[in-house]
Amino acid sequence: MAVIVFAESDNGVYKKSSFEAVTYGKDLATKLGTDCIALSIGNKGPENLGSYGADRELNISGDVFLTFNPQAYAKAISEIAAANNGDTIVISQTYTGKSIAPLVAIKADAALVTGVVAMAYTDGGFTVKKTSFSSKAIAHVSLNHANKVLTVIPNSYMTKQDGADITAESVNVSVSDSDVNTTILSTDKETGKIPLTEAELVVSAGRGLKGAENWHMVEDLADALGAATACSKPVSDMEWRPHSEHVGQTGITIKPNLYIAAGISGAIQHLAGVGSSKVICVINTDPEAPFFKAADYGIVGDAFDVLPRLLKRVKEVKGLA
Repeated sequence: MAVIVFAESDNGVYKKSSFEAVTYGKDLATKLGTDCIALSIGNKGPENLGSYGADRELNISGDVFLTFNPQAYAKAISEIAAANNGDTIVISQTYTGKSIAPLVAIKADAALVTGVVAMAYTDGGFTVKKTSFSSKAIAHVSLNHANKVLTVIPNSYMTKQDGADITAESVNVSVSDSDVNTTILSTDKETGKIPLTEAELVVSAGRGLKGAENWHMVEDLADALGAATACSKPVSDMEWRPHSEHVGQTGITIKPNLYIAAGISGAIQHLAGVGSSKVICVINTDPEAPFFKAADYGIVGDAFDVLPRLLKRVKEVKGLA
């Protein structure tokens, strides 16, 4: 038995969610009385995964892994699990994780549970807590299969750095170009911004801002807070903001510690993407806006008045004024 954790990296930088996944994997391995093995593919990050709890760190490299391909990654992860008696595989529920987890489950003959938000219950079985119905409900799922694949939602599990440094081991797998039947011709990535899926703080706005020319209020507050920026679907549809900032059922699903929404009514499609946020603060002129029902804090007011006042206060608290 062993818990295998896929530690995702991007251009030599580990994602924050990877550290959460390793911490989750270690805590699960401790409960099961086994080892936590972290697996990185390609150019890994400089951090030592042993400090996050990994008992071993394996790294796979090769030309076939120079660009991300779900088929190649899934075969590599399943081979490593088989070679190390890994009966439980933990993957962060990022875009990469969501694309490879079902493939890994098939190749490893494993039960798959996505959207895990808490540590598994292992007394008398194996049960996990996960989101359901676009985060409007919580399900408790019991797994009766010997092999398991779990995807953990980012920002659901707190990282811990109480482990010891370990030396990464280079390992080989039998993945080759013949295992890949799709080719990625190009990839366009947002640069210079905090990725929404990694962000702990998010400032978002909707049509209440009345135009792209007013978005500096959102960006200024986000910069002061060290937050990412987001928007509602109508805003991205009108091209006030890029689609990469669209959060909601048809956009990006996020779970930040704090989500500030200004001028967004809170339709069910938007809530599906942000409803798992730990704290939601809503700013809207309409006291009957649906979003207030989901909010932890609500401000009935005009974003053009409230956002500058929030920015001023944040700067005062942080000594930036």
